[in-house]
Amino acid sequence: MAEEKALNVGPARIDIAYERFGDPTLPPVLLLMGGGAQMINWPDQFCTELVERGLHVIRFDSRDTGHSTHMTAAPVVDMPAAMAGDLATASYNLSDMAADAVGLLDALGYASAHLVGLSMGGMIAQTIAIEYPDRVRSLTSISSRTGAPGVGDADFAAIGPLGPQPNDRQSYIDWQLRASRAIWSPAFAFDETAVAETAGRVYDRGRDHEAMMRHFVAVLASGDRTTQLRTLHLPTLVLHGANDLMCDVSGGHATAQAIPGATLVVFDGMGHHLPRELWPTFADHIGELVHRAEATAR
Repeated sequence: MAEEKALNVGPARIDIAYERFGDPTLPPVLLLMGGGAQMINWPDQFCTELVERGLHVIRFDSRDTGHSTHMTAAPVVDMPAAMAGDLATASYNLSDMAADAVGLLDALGYASAHLVGLSMGGMIAQTIAIEYPDRVRSLTSISSRTGAPGVGDADFAAIGPLGPQPNDRQSYIDWQLRASRAIWSPAFAFDETAVAETAGRVYDRGRDHEAMMRHFVAVLASGDRTTQLRTLHLPTLVLHGANDLMCDVSGGHATAQAIPGATLVVFDGMGHHLPRELWPTFADHIGELVHRAEATAR
């Protein structure tokens, strides 16, 4: 596993940092991470679990995160205005981010791939399936939602008291520890060491406070996908935590109800993160979906 970079990707001509795990001749699985998060927020061992199920795994930094292009010329997000419906400071939307991901597939030589998206990454994966159906072999949407009003909403009371991200490294790590505790899975022990280690790596790779803001507004600017999701015809898996405070489980139910034939699996005691204890179970579900889709396509 070595980090690589694809240059001038997609319509936006951005640079995208990525890593690959496993045999590249095996079915390709593209991992799409959530808002403001980097590709290393997909745990290495989770990627290994997928590889052990006979998959080739690709994770990447979305625009504005990690070592990919940061949109530094974009306008500063006016969050109160955006929440009130004024999206003038939205510099891109989920369709733009979907085009980035498809551009990465082009750069890597894949006509299509299996998509696994977490939170905002699930929304981007849904958007790719809607706008580029021929590029998607299967869809796994984790802890995500359809964009419909009142569905999959966040409990901002849980994260509101955190305040803005600090700038120095140790304060940022401490902030991430508080943020992770607020949305952690109540049925699983909090892994302080792993959270702090990942937060430090994220900071060192290029923390961008504005990324979270731009990603959040991109979601708002993309609207409700429910009608388009009903037109999809592809193997689909929806995974969600029953105790998710960042994306209420109603978002998972709505996603599975919208996509014909989708399978929904809800995990009691799971919040808005991937509990280490469930990595093998998640990998089993995803591996089964991918191999079933591959067999059907033959």
